[in-house]
Amino acid sequence: MRNSIQIIYTLVLLSAAFAARAVVPAPAAPQGEPIALVGAIIHVGNGAVIGDGVITFDEGVITAVGSAADGIDTSGHLVIDVQGSHVYPGLVLPNSTLGLLEVANIRSTNDVVEEGDINASVRSAIAYNTDSELIPATRFNGILTAQVTPEGGMISGRSSIFMLDAWNWEDAALRLDDGQHLHWPPFKRNRRNPDTGRFERVENDDYQAQVEVLHALFRDAAVYTGEPLNLNLAAMQGLFEGSGKLFLHADDAREIISGVRFARSYGVQNIVLVGGAEAMQVKDLLLAESIPVIYEQVHALPGMEWHDVDAPFKMPFLLQQAGIEVGIGGGDAELQSQRNLPFFAGTAAAHGLDREAALGLVTLNNARILGVDDRVGSLEPGKDATMFISIGDALDMRTSQVLGAYIQGRDIDLFGTQQELYERFREKYSNRVE
Repeated sequence: MRNSIQIIYTLVLLSAAFAARAVVPAPAAPQGEPIALVGAIIHVGNGAVIGDGVITFDEGVITAVGSAADGIDTSGHLVIDVQGSHVYPGLVLPNSTLGLLEVANIRSTNDVVEEGDINASVRSAIAYNTDSELIPATRFNGILTAQVTPEGGMISGRSSIFMLDAWNWEDAALRLDDGQHLHWPPFKRNRRNPDTGRFERVENDDYQAQVEVLHALFRDAAVYTGEPLNLNLAAMQGLFEGSGKLFLHADDAREIISGVRFARSYGVQNIVLVGGAEAMQVKDLLLAESIPVIYEQVHALPGMEWHDVDAPFKMPFLLQQAGIEVGIGGGDAELQSQRNLPFFAGTAAAHGLDREAALGLVTLNNARILGVDDRVGSLEPGKDATMFISIGDALDMRTSQVLGAYIQGRDIDLFGTQQELYERFREKYSNRVE
């Protein structure tokens, strides 16, 4: 027994020692003086590219963007020559559990899923952990803003949009409680065959009952006056007043149609489709109802065995070509893979999209869909100075190398656990004598 205790104690000390080294970088100090980046290739985010560009910002706000020939005044600025490097707007990651989940199988680090089917009153904001070690790993690829979303049940609660550098969730907030998340009940579900042991698709026998639960909730919420106090009904009022969005999570074409018709029948004005694997099959409905899509299947397998192997890669191009406003999300991928958001856009660029249009899907389009395009998503005067510098194409994992980043003009520290491990083992093996 004593030996067991000693072993456990030793493991705890070793874990603590490693954790002490793997410290999340401290948030950056506020911008102290005007800054000018010169000589850059500026990707504005709206499709425009400026060669030999100049971008200036002060007190966290962009003051000017243009080329060297425009004669932008840089006197009184800290001038940083980034000749030949690329400057991009900070990427915007929708529908992520970043900051809510650290290690999936350790319950104390998992604050994503609430029990029950109806959790409208849940707020991701108050659970957001600014000390997550996954945040530095995510922003190292240029992702500087994220919509943090709860999961669980049919109504999972309200998401919030955060800047990925702050001491606490209050300081990180860009927009709180931006919308409710509805996971439409599936017509079919997976069930393990007791004879073969394999999973198979079967009819969801609970579908009608689940839809009736949603009807009862929306009926009550639509006429709720505030008395008696009901937190779930109170949390849904923005959907009917037009101040909040309904993020409808659905992939199957029939489920998309059912979810949209359901929401419209209760007067929900702002709907965003999340997932959208079969969105092209219902494009006429999405166009008629002016519903944008956050597509999340770029690096997924084809839905059916007869589909082209590159069908998911081409979907953003097809949706945009059809006239649908589309952004790219990462919520369908594992949390650790969501930092690959720029490379999802790169895949879309390799399958039909113009490269700057593909960049727009993870910058301005996502910002516009989430309702924060007045602050982030493009490099324009008056917007937040949230941007990053790369010596290669940020959408190409072979050349992307982020050298620095700013969030509201703050020069953030990109050195995190992943970089520490890389440096440690690079030194180890580079000094190895054969």
